[in-house]
Formats: sequence, C-alpha cells, structure tokens
Amino acid sequence: MAVDPTKPYNSENIFAKMLRGEVPCSKVYEDEWSLAFHDINPQADVHILVIPKGAYVSWDDFSAKASAEEIAGFVRAAGHVAREQGLVVRGYRLLGNVGRNGGQEVPHLHVHLFGGGPLGPMLAR
Repeated sequence: MAVDPTKPYNSENIFAKMLRGEVPCSKVYEDEWSLAFHDINPQADVHILVIPKGAYVSWDDFSAKASAEEIAGFVRAAGHVAREQGLVVRGYRLLGNVGRNGGQEVPHLHVHLFGGGPLGPMLAR
C-alpha cells in the first residue's frame, strides 16, 4: 500500500511498533536517535533498514520538522551501520522512498542500506 506523505504520523505503523518493542526485529544497531535492523524481505546480500526514533512519516516530514540533533544522529547512524557492516570499501547504496511514486510502503521515515555485492542499475526502465 502506498504512503501519502502529507498525512499525519500513524503511531500504529510496523516501525513504531518495533520502536516500542511490540514487534520483534533483527537489530543491527541502536542509539538514542535511530534503530537499524535487517529487512525481512532482503533485496541484496546486505539489506538493512535505518529508522529515526522520532515520529516522522517521510524524508520530507523529517527534513522540515526534526531537530538538528535528530538529523545528525540519523545520518551518523546510517554511516555507522555501513562501516560496521564492512560496506564502505566495496560500496553500497542508501535509498529513501517518499510517497506513492517513490514506492514508500511504511509511513515512518526509513532508509534502505544495500550492499554486499553489485547492485545493478539505479532504476529499472
């Protein structure tokens, strides 16, 4: 189901439930700003999701409303996870989807961290 990034945050989304400990996840990293975990349907050898702990629907919502500390914490968490997973030397892809045309499926900001091998073209045409 496509996400409308203009709608208010829904605290019953799957990632909010993970943050509250109501739904388990395969945690890779956690700090005061972010949580990172393995995707349940991996699209690459390494496929990790990084989410902020704040209630943000999308990158648009986050970039408009998050504090400088939240933004820095989230960006640093994504970099930390990439380094810890050994992805930097060979390369990786960081992908964020926003809204219907962007393919966003969960109404909580998240970025996909892909790596572990060649990833192919950026977009299928």
